[in-house]
Amino acid sequence: MRIIVLGIVLAALLFALAVVALTSPSPNDAPSAFDNKSNGLVDDATHQADLTTFNETEDIKDGLGPLYNAQSCRECHQNPVSGGPSQVNELRVGHVGPNGEFENPSIPIARGKEVITGRTLINDRAICPNGAYPDSEIQERAPDSEKVRTFRVSVNLLGDGFVEAVTDQALMDLAKEQCRKSHGRICGLALRVPVIEAPGETGIGRFGWKDQHVSLLSFSADAYLNEMGVTSRLQPDEVTNLCNTVAEPNDKVGPDGLSDIDHFARFVRASKAPPPDATLAATDKAKRGSDVFDKIGCNDCHVRAMKTAPAGTKVNGGAFTVPDALGARQFYPYSDFLLHDVGSGDGIVIPVVEHYGRRFAASAWKGMAPDNFNPTRYRIRTAPLWGLRMRTRLMHDGASLTARDAIVRHSREADTAAKGFRRLSAADQDALLQFLQSL
Repeated sequence: MRIIVLGIVLAALLFALAVVALTSPSPNDAPSAFDNKSNGLVDDATHQADLTTFNETEDIKDGLGPLYNAQSCRECHQNPVSGGPSQVNELRVGHVGPNGEFENPSIPIARGKEVITGRTLINDRAICPNGAYPDSEIQERAPDSEKVRTFRVSVNLLGDGFVEAVTDQALMDLAKEQCRKSHGRICGLALRVPVIEAPGETGIGRFGWKDQHVSLLSFSADAYLNEMGVTSRLQPDEVTNLCNTVAEPNDKVGPDGLSDIDHFARFVRASKAPPPDATLAATDKAKRGSDVFDKIGCNDCHVRAMKTAPAGTKVNGGAFTVPDALGARQFYPYSDFLLHDVGSGDGIVIPVVEHYGRRFAASAWKGMAPDNFNPTRYRIRTAPLWGLRMRTRLMHDGASLTARDAIVRHSREADTAAKGFRRLSAADQDALLQFLQSL
């Protein structure tokens, strides 16, 4: 009798351990939480200081504008905490030239006194006219000639330090295997782009809807210039000098040797990944939906898990070394971070002056030229699904308001998965949607 009881106890103990093993994150999993605390890259006091920089409002005296969309980073990345996505979008336009290729717009401002070129972004706000410049009309507007038009919603930044720590080779291998496995039906584009802080160096892009940046520091400098009009050492040229009163670069180095773009990049690198809704994810319905997700092929592009490079690995053209906190970590983004044509592409090609500055436009980086970006015209980065439940507007343009809307909108490379969803029973469709709602 004693042996039987001991056997039952042992079996119960083993079962409990098995449950813990299945439900507890691995020690190598990237930390995840919506708490704006450090993932271990820096101490919490440093992270809070970087958060303050991320949240601070820029003013004209700080270099805001002359053209801009927002006055703080948080304004576009804020749900449910700083660094998350939001409902904010931006307007991009262009036109098709005589040769059938996409061309950047020419945007007249100041009653035609100046024409802005080299960008697809139309800034929604301007600092003039104002009291000092009452007669300066510099507001950008889309000319009738620009028939290619799209909105793009602000992206999530939380957990992107882990994305940055994935090697270029890992993304290239993923693209190659994806294409091989699908017999050419699904072939993500691993796009090579400049690393602005490492002149002459390139890497595989992963940030922005067109994968226009490989580095969080490059992304930061881009956002400061094009979203807030704040120049920096990496993006020193204003979009227009009309109404400009603050010397470049606006973003000055502080007493700690860092400028605001450095604090922005460090804040994102130290952020935790978006966590799932553990309660909803544990339901039988969501678990069934997770199986359906794989069954119809959503995971071909929305890759569940990725792993960062070991600590000490140099990335971003050698400009950044993967630290211990980010090294050899597994994370769950539900994205391959590659560019795909899923039928919703906006027809806009990466504008090189806007994203990389005039320095890049004037000289090739490792043989790159502006037409290297033509393949991005109808391709969009696979939207990471972590934190999906925090978004009210889906797809790159925010035009899909429900997960069902977004799924059925997929076509071309995602046609098989979209058709698979339509063929599911109502119960399986609901299960899949509940799984997505748990992310």
